[in-house]
Amino acid sequence: MWVRRKTIIVNFSVEEANKGVGQYQPALLTLYNPEAIARYYSYRPWLAWGRLLRIIFSFAGFILSLKWDEWQDKVEQNKGKRAIQLRELLTRLGPTFIKVGQALSTRPDLIRKDFLEELIKLQDQLPPFDNAIAYKIIETELDRPIHESFSELSPSPVAAASLGQVYRGRLISGEEVAVKVQRPNLRPTLTRDLYLLRWGASWVAPWLPLNLGHDLTLIVDEFGTKLFEEIDYINEGRNAEKFASNFRNDPQVKVPGIYWRYTNTHVLTLEWIDGFKLTDTKRIREAGLDPEAIIQIGVTSGLQQLLEHGFFHADPHPGNLFAVPDGRMAYIDFGMMDQLEETTKETLVDALVHLVNKDYTDLAEDFVKLGFLTPDTNICPIVPALEAVLGNAIGKNVKDFNFKTITDEFSELMYEYPFRVPAKFALIIRSLVTQEGIALSLNPDFKIVEVGYPYIARRLLTGESPALRRRLLNVLFKDGKFQWQRLENLIAIARTDNNFDVLPTAQMGFQFLISEEGKFLRRQLVLALTEDDRLHTEDVQRLWNLVKDDIKPDRLLNVAIGILTDLSREGAAAILPKTTFLAPFAGNQSTNKK
Repeated sequence: MWVRRKTIIVNFSVEEANKGVGQYQPALLTLYNPEAIARYYSYRPWLAWGRLLRIIFSFAGFILSLKWDEWQDKVEQNKGKRAIQLRELLTRLGPTFIKVGQALSTRPDLIRKDFLEELIKLQDQLPPFDNAIAYKIIETELDRPIHESFSELSPSPVAAASLGQVYRGRLISGEEVAVKVQRPNLRPTLTRDLYLLRWGASWVAPWLPLNLGHDLTLIVDEFGTKLFEEIDYINEGRNAEKFASNFRNDPQVKVPGIYWRYTNTHVLTLEWIDGFKLTDTKRIREAGLDPEAIIQIGVTSGLQQLLEHGFFHADPHPGNLFAVPDGRMAYIDFGMMDQLEETTKETLVDALVHLVNKDYTDLAEDFVKLGFLTPDTNICPIVPALEAVLGNAIGKNVKDFNFKTITDEFSELMYEYPFRVPAKFALIIRSLVTQEGIALSLNPDFKIVEVGYPYIARRLLTGESPALRRRLLNVLFKDGKFQWQRLENLIAIARTDNNFDVLPTAQMGFQFLISEEGKFLRRQLVLALTEDDRLHTEDVQRLWNLVKDDIKPDRLLNVAIGILTDLSREGAAAILPKTTFLAPFAGNQSTNKK
């Protein structure tokens, strides 16, 4: 990787900041440091007062306009005007508030339609900054004139976003590229806004019911951390390459390549992507693409990010996702990413399975593990509350589940029980509801579990790792008893996933069954089949009726031969019962050997 830096940027530690190192510390920070920022403004409060008053008066004026429309009975007449007013207000307030608007633009459940249509424009229809400044930034960052890097570069940006703007160009070597240039003087603006948001959060939190405001400042800090990462384009380039590596074997996901020779902290040059925004249903259909298929790719890849790779795109608004003419879905803008620990990924799988299976006691324990409840919380009174609220949200059918309903219903629990939102999960929730919001804009009847749960079921049934196999056992057994109905449900749901193939899954299941790791399952299956002193052949018959249409005789024979070939003598001995009638032969064999 070739990177040449001309601008010197340093990051002060908290100790250095407390000693007063540097006059303009917030503008020089490369990493978000709330203590250093707070100390800076505590000695210079007048720098923040003007900004605070501007924010307050801007929103107060907007709210008064809405109330005035109500008083004059002109809400319908002026709704388009107020939507434009809100978009322009957020735009004037700058990058931090534009980011807030982008998040709201994906929430049709929270924002009325006329506002939504205007807020969507915040994704890539913002006022650009001066081209001369942008070109100067490119030359300074790359330390060479424009013509030495690009044979073509659009005279004006093709898109302008909250933190930068994008030019379409062509390298001297011929590759078509997108050149992303950061807005000038971002750090001073961001640090001041984040300071005010954090200050406001500390004042508002105590007035919110119970733990609704718990760790509100930590959520602001998480947002600030990601915002600072997002304005480091070298970091974004690394994120893009890591994301591409995770999906290197997925033919349905496209990630643009990075041109490191033409990339620096404030300029990012990447492969140009031709495609359609996911909200542009008309153009997607005109290109011969199926919006439903694109939705499925988006939801499945989103679940893969969270539950397989643990490295997820935390800002998947429609301006960052494209349907490519060849049927793939392309991700761009990898500034805001996050990494989950392995235990968190596993617990998320547990929580989803427990939720769908309505195991509310286990679900409450999952909430403790994930940090939504403290370890010393008595979950006994919470379990019936979860059942009452989430039971209604899920409904009688698993397909009725969606995040919009869950978040609406779950908010009721925040008023009565000690739930809190861990800072890291604020980004996860945002990512999930954003993806669901995009899907709802393509299909108002979309249910995320129609795509998501088959993926979970397939993952559990294929058991690609010991952790997933343990989770499958947890699903299939309750109170020490094998749950035939759950296995039926898993297979039935998994079969709705086009990527699920019963036969290889059955082969993997049998190989696991005869392995040392499957000893417990072998014993429990025998007990389940002979429970209550009778053979449960009807359960096995129902399973066979469920999968028999997918199992062709020739494929079944090939799989059987493969299993027999792989089955070692020791493996066979492990699953065959020890008998005494062979003892004489064993004795004779020993004698003969002597």
